[in-house]
Amino acid sequence: MEEEIKAEFLKNGFSFDDEAEILNKCLTFCIQYSLSPSDLVSSWDVYSLNRGLQLTVQSSHMGAFLQQLQNERREDIVKKEPGLHFYSSDISMMLNDEYENTKEIILGTPTDKRETSQTETIVSARKTNGSISTSRKHLETITPFGQRKNKFVVQFTLNENANGESMIIENDEENPSDDIIKRVQPIKRCSLQIISSQPEPGCRFMYDRTENKFNFLESRIKDHTTALVASGLHEEPTDPTVASQRSVFAVGMICCEEEGRLKEKPILLQSSVEHSGGQRVRLDLQNLDHFSVFPGQVVGVEGHNPSGHCLIASKIVDRIPLSASSTENLPPTKKQAMDQYLQSTSAVVAMPELSLIIAAGPFTTVDNLYFEPLAELLSYARRRQPQLIILLGPFIDSDHPEIKKGTVDRTFDEIFQDEILARLRDYVEYMGSAARVILVPSVRDASHDFVYPQPAFDIQSPDLEHQINSITNPGIFCANEVKVACCTVDVLKQLSAEEISRNPQGGSKQRMTTLANHILNQRSFYPLYPPAEGVPIDFSLAPEALQMSTAPDILILPSDLAHFVRVISLGERSEGEEVKCICVNPGRLSRGEGGGFFVELSYHGSCDSSSASVLRI
Repeated sequence: MEEEIKAEFLKNGFSFDDEAEILNKCLTFCIQYSLSPSDLVSSWDVYSLNRGLQLTVQSSHMGAFLQQLQNERREDIVKKEPGLHFYSSDISMMLNDEYENTKEIILGTPTDKRETSQTETIVSARKTNGSISTSRKHLETITPFGQRKNKFVVQFTLNENANGESMIIENDEENPSDDIIKRVQPIKRCSLQIISSQPEPGCRFMYDRTENKFNFLESRIKDHTTALVASGLHEEPTDPTVASQRSVFAVGMICCEEEGRLKEKPILLQSSVEHSGGQRVRLDLQNLDHFSVFPGQVVGVEGHNPSGHCLIASKIVDRIPLSASSTENLPPTKKQAMDQYLQSTSAVVAMPELSLIIAAGPFTTVDNLYFEPLAELLSYARRRQPQLIILLGPFIDSDHPEIKKGTVDRTFDEIFQDEILARLRDYVEYMGSAARVILVPSVRDASHDFVYPQPAFDIQSPDLEHQINSITNPGIFCANEVKVACCTVDVLKQLSAEEISRNPQGGSKQRMTTLANHILNQRSFYPLYPPAEGVPIDFSLAPEALQMSTAPDILILPSDLAHFVRVISLGERSEGEEVKCICVNPGRLSRGEGGGFFVELSYHGSCDSSSASVLRI
């Protein structure tokens, strides 16, 4: 049947970027939804036309295409059986006898066994103080993760004795005192204010519109120009394409001359429409002792252009001075949120303090969907009693083998509700009203919108709405007057692949610090352009949602690169105060069939007096 699907695609003028993987997924779709090859290709044709895609079928679009097939199936069923009940955008069909037959077919699966042992689940939850580590998987199943040793081993410690206490757990085993329910004390309840709230759930997404791309890039160059001039350290920029023997100052975006990775020669600088009509000029960096540049980076360049064809750089300004305020150019909604935040912090005299645990998905191992790492993390959090847990997607990972094969017997929304939200509800109910959890979605979440920037999860828990919250991706929130910024796109890894440098400050040992500095210096959660393959940027939403208005106290950037916790200096304000930020890559909570890493952080007034540990679960 794969050959028939391939022939149908070719007949309609389509080609493939990864033929084997795409045909395998399409075969699964045909079997799962009883589609003929012609029906499948017709649906793809509609999907590609609606999104303005090219004739090359890309494997990165298969997840969103699957959601369209599910929506089409739902519409067909509604026409025939309008009384059916549905769960979100996925279909949960309960057709009396047909449903009973389905149950008979799947007898013996972990899902069925979980349903028949619901009573034991509740009893087990009560006995473990809300930490459900085994109740949602078959009790007799022994997994590699469950057999691991050396649990909760500290891999790295930052300022271990900064606040006079160690964050190391000497013994991770339960002890008799754990039979008593430990709660986060009400006096430790952290205040929470969401600063960024774009995009809104349910908005329509516009892919790859040239006008939106142009406006996005132009606004970034314009904002940097305004900030550099406002700092008083630089003059008004000139047109870098005009021949001049004297030194000039120009602001523009680093570009590649041709497709492919950035090379030291040739590098182009694209200035704004206002100063050069958007024209590009070659940029010569030979006279610089050190630099670190990447495509999409907006920089100020001092140099001269004797021929009019090449700007010879003598200095590159790759950061906006902290003395330059960026709130003036913010959209009204974001500016209002920032003003409220600044007013609230100015009235607070007490030193801000916050204890938190940070973990990034995947939250289950590749050999099953039992979510054992998440259960272990919540068990650890129950003993440590942090004020806040930050969980960053993916939660239902679209790259998980069982999800990719389409062999799961539940909808993605059902898995998210049963395995993620249900565990979190158990946790906050047993830890008391002061416990709080923040969820940040990922573009790899199979149960959520495949777009970046990404709306927050729609969490329907009226009784726990003040304890379990979700923010956008990327997003900024303030907890106990500590400003935290999060982004789940692996921008560190993507920048690492595109950046070129010469004698970077700090050398190779400070590689992660350099990459994180790019995010803060550019005041953008995703400064790379063009975006990496598989990142579905909606440029109509990007100007507002990707802008980092001010430097956060804590910046969380989950990545497949090596985990780290670093204190990064951002320079000094006009009054001489040095500004610092704690940058965190917690790693992945699960790695293959084993456990990964997470971070426990205690913020005490400033970065220098705070402490953190990276732990292996």
